[in-house]
Amino acid sequence: MTTALAQRPPATAAYSPPSYGLVDRVAGLRHHSPGRLQLILTILLTLGLLTGLVAGLTAHSASAGTADLGNRAQPLMVEAETVYSALADADTTAAQAFLAGGLEPAALTQRYDDDLARAGTALTNAARLVPDDSDAARAVAALSTGIARYSALVATARANNRQVLPLGASYLAAASQLNRETLQPKAQALFRLATDEISAGYDAARSSWWLILLLVLSVALGVALFWSQIYLSRTTHRTFNVPLVAATGLFAVLILAVGVLFANQRTHLDSAAQKGSAPVTALAQLRILVLTERADEALTLAAHGSADKEEDFERASGAIYLDDPRLAYAERFTTTLKDRHEAYLTIHGQVRKLDKSGDYDGAVALAIGEQATTTFGGLTTTLDQAIDNRKAAFTDEIGDAGDGLDLLSVLGPLLAIAACVLILLGIRARLEEYR
Repeated sequence: MTTALAQRPPATAAYSPPSYGLVDRVAGLRHHSPGRLQLILTILLTLGLLTGLVAGLTAHSASAGTADLGNRAQPLMVEAETVYSALADADTTAAQAFLAGGLEPAALTQRYDDDLARAGTALTNAARLVPDDSDAARAVAALSTGIARYSALVATARANNRQVLPLGASYLAAASQLNRETLQPKAQALFRLATDEISAGYDAARSSWWLILLLVLSVALGVALFWSQIYLSRTTHRTFNVPLVAATGLFAVLILAVGVLFANQRTHLDSAAQKGSAPVTALAQLRILVLTERADEALTLAAHGSADKEEDFERASGAIYLDDPRLAYAERFTTTLKDRHEAYLTIHGQVRKLDKSGDYDGAVALAIGEQATTTFGGLTTTLDQAIDNRKAAFTDEIGDAGDGLDLLSVLGPLLAIAACVLILLGIRARLEEYR
């Protein structure tokens, strides 16, 4: 009899409990009290640490932007204006020295040399303030090369003039054309780039996007803290959770400090713009225009009544506007500027009258004489004083704008960490009640 092997029933698979993902496990915490407390703790710690971190970053960004505005953007504008005005004054002085004929007066020669030295020093300083391979750096390089060419042309004009050669006037005209049509426009471009950097610097210093993010986090944290304390009061039948109340107080101190310091910063940044940057820009443009007037007067005489140069004078004179609203904080200088500019225009009118009547020598003598020189010198001196006064106001306001920001960039995260420790202690005490 054959026996058949009994077939074994198939082995049943071992039971394994269903697996849950991280999201499911986190979602499951809300179904029991300890889990809800863990969720509350996680949310509060996350918002607290983020608020402290963003407060520190906001303060650091604002401090860096404010410092850059005072240490780089504004100085770059001043150096660019110095280059521009030095080139304009060199053009004026070279033309006046040429009018004297023969050996140039020593005072005018020294002033011309000082102008070129001043422009060179300002370019060197500007080169340190601009990034490599930027438009500003290229403008600085082009100006350095161009000034050397300009100096060579003026030297040739002088040499011919000393020998009473008519060719000297042509070289002087070529030098003036290079100065006005190439060098001054490049200096003006550098000046515009600097003023654009000042505008960008104010935006960076205000750190608006960081402040918006900090505001959002602060509101979210405040809501979370108050809701958490209400929840704990209802579930634990305790009116206050002292560590959470203390943490809320620390965060309130942090937000109050942020509000006070940034309100102070905004106030002083606005003052720096109104009392410093805007009037300095307007005054710098005025100085360039009056120097252009003086140069056009001398070049008109050197060219023996060129209508083009006299039209240039009228254009520059018409652009001078001493009631510019930007000069409101330089008001104590504007009255003097008006009087001295009118006095200079009166002398210029006399120069033109003598020249048109045929008294060329008399016109030249008046144009480069003591009266005209003293009157014009008083005008430029007042402009220089006004610019220095407004630069000092800008420096003071920028210094006040940065007060406390560096401290906040360190203290903000530390306050947030301290508050988070208190949050941990407050929630942990409640969690231990379930063990």
